[in-house]
Amino acid sequence: MNSYDVAIIGSGPGGYVAAIRCAQLGMKTALIEKYSTLGGTCLNVGCIPSKALLDSSHHYEDAISHFNEHGIEISGDIKVNLKQMIDRKQTVVDQTTGGIDFLMKKNKIEVYQGVGSFKDATHITITGEKKEEIEAKNTIIATGSKPSSLPFITIDKERIITSTEALKLKEVPKHLLVIGGGVIGLELGQVYKRLGAEVTVIEYMDRIIPTMDSGLSKELTKVFKKQKFSINTSHKVKSVERKGNEVIVKADDKKGNEVEFKGDYCLVSVGRRPYTEGLNAEAAGVKLDERGRVEVNDHLQTSAKNIYAIGDVVKGAMLAHKAEEEGVFVAETLAGQKPHVDYNLIPGVVYTWPEVASVGKTEEQLQENKVDYKVGQFPMRALGRSRASMDLDGFVKILADKNTDEILGVHMIGARAADMIAEAVVAMEYRASAEDVSRMSHAHPTFTEAIKEAALAATGDRALHV
Repeated sequence: MNSYDVAIIGSGPGGYVAAIRCAQLGMKTALIEKYSTLGGTCLNVGCIPSKALLDSSHHYEDAISHFNEHGIEISGDIKVNLKQMIDRKQTVVDQTTGGIDFLMKKNKIEVYQGVGSFKDATHITITGEKKEEIEAKNTIIATGSKPSSLPFITIDKERIITSTEALKLKEVPKHLLVIGGGVIGLELGQVYKRLGAEVTVIEYMDRIIPTMDSGLSKELTKVFKKQKFSINTSHKVKSVERKGNEVIVKADDKKGNEVEFKGDYCLVSVGRRPYTEGLNAEAAGVKLDERGRVEVNDHLQTSAKNIYAIGDVVKGAMLAHKAEEEGVFVAETLAGQKPHVDYNLIPGVVYTWPEVASVGKTEEQLQENKVDYKVGQFPMRALGRSRASMDLDGFVKILADKNTDEILGVHMIGARAADMIAEAVVAMEYRASAEDVSRMSHAHPTFTEAIKEAALAATGDRALHV
């Protein structure tokens, strides 16, 4: 029987990064993955393929809507070749997952294909083409999550679909119904809106992206309505029925009146749930909580002292980069180091266009905690760079402590916000004040000048370009 210092079950961003860091720290490492490719949800049916389709559809939208203004004339019809778009997406996925294979070989990590199941706290049975057993001094559970549904919805994977099926449709929907106004629903909704679909979003909460700062929700709603999305908030879906090629969704609006929506496809994107099927956690003495997540302490240690859990399968935001940080954290803990993860500084991003990004506290959280704060906000349309690229929507908002000026939260919507948020994370990691950021030189013309201007606005209404 092969024996290892550490075995990792699940090869998503949390799992494979944990494996690499363990190997770097001198541990004999095994990685167990049930699917034929490494990378988990993120690389195969999540972050990477959705961004590939977002970029392709963005190019198409630019070609049909903005090229003329830029002085680029194209003769003849501009057509969508959905098959080529999906094929390119798959090429990107294959290149990325292949890169993980290379990293495993480079770091001498042994990869097992099959379902990893605990026999006891130190032995794992792997059921794949053959059945084998390994011994592991320590184990990291990194089994991730799966799309959630509602109890009365039957996902048929043809017309009533999850994000997985939405990434490989064979036609552009005529009318796509999206249940859920969170990150996944809005990103995939925008992909198909750009390609010509009518898109209707049905959200239970009173605003889209409800976990983010309400100012971002309000601005993104305004932008989406301008893009001809139908946004229906405060709607409680109560039935989803398929009749032939038509899907009928019935919901109650905020007044309790029944509303009916009809489309040819329905994307169910109501969040994700932790995935522990087949793990046989109880055999190892690993406890799950009432939501099916693996229970862990502050060191990400489970109720079995030699078993840890990271990523979507434990509490907290279901984000690839959060899982990566936790993977490194556990690896370094096993090596006797004293790592640290600041969960307040894990950024959140929505990759629509304009992009939405956020780190730290929202205004609602500061109000709830009775923190005295001040706000500095700057509109993207006031930037020369925004006018040059015709990306005028959005703003940057900085929330700072009223007494100390320390930055408590940064919320932005606009072109390249996904990249810009890193500046805010760095500033907050070093506990910068709004004045600190306002006194840093920002290259001109860039989108990041909006961060400097928002910081100036927060330090006493000193923004220069509004």
